[in-house]
Amino acid sequence: MTESGAGDAAAYTDAARARLVMAYEACELADLARANVPIGDHELNPDGTTRVPGAVLADAARVLAAAQRFLEAAAVFERVGGADWQLVGDVLDVSPHTARVRFAMSEAAFREELLSSEGPRSGGSAGEVTSLRAHMSREPLETALDLDDWVLRHKDGDSDLGTTPVSGGLVRSDAQSRTERPKSS
Repeated sequence: MTESGAGDAAAYTDAARARLVMAYEACELADLARANVPIGDHELNPDGTTRVPGAVLADAARVLAAAQRFLEAAAVFERVGGADWQLVGDVLDVSPHTARVRFAMSEAAFREELLSSEGPRSGGSAGEVTSLRAHMSREPLETALDLDDWVLRHKDGDSDLGTTPVSGGLVRSDAQSRTERPKSS
């Protein structure tokens, strides 16, 4: 929990919190994809086939699911930022109706989490994702600082990102808070 507690979340715009959820999903996707690059010493049989049938396919399915969560978070971010269904559909090369059918529930769930102080109400794996997103919405600075650390550990030759590559870009709701946001170096 951040030092300022739940009041800290209210200081950030809804779009900033949606962008943090998207950043987290990108981080998860990158970690899952990266884990599949190395070939383990005992992963393959002498003929090059897998020693554990289905394991690579299961890993690929997890990467695909993470990519779908990233896409969903990106659509929610765009919508929270004011994009209409026409724009979302145009970018994805689908009709506005198809875009709305695909992402409206995710947007509604995100907006509900922003309003809810009691957290998620569902269980299971989908509930875990919802719970994590609710935490990110309630504790945006904590989430951003964690993502700052992740980016700095994985910058892989990127240009100078400063010391706050995620938290430094957060936008707060009021003008006074904007001047207090973390600065990039």
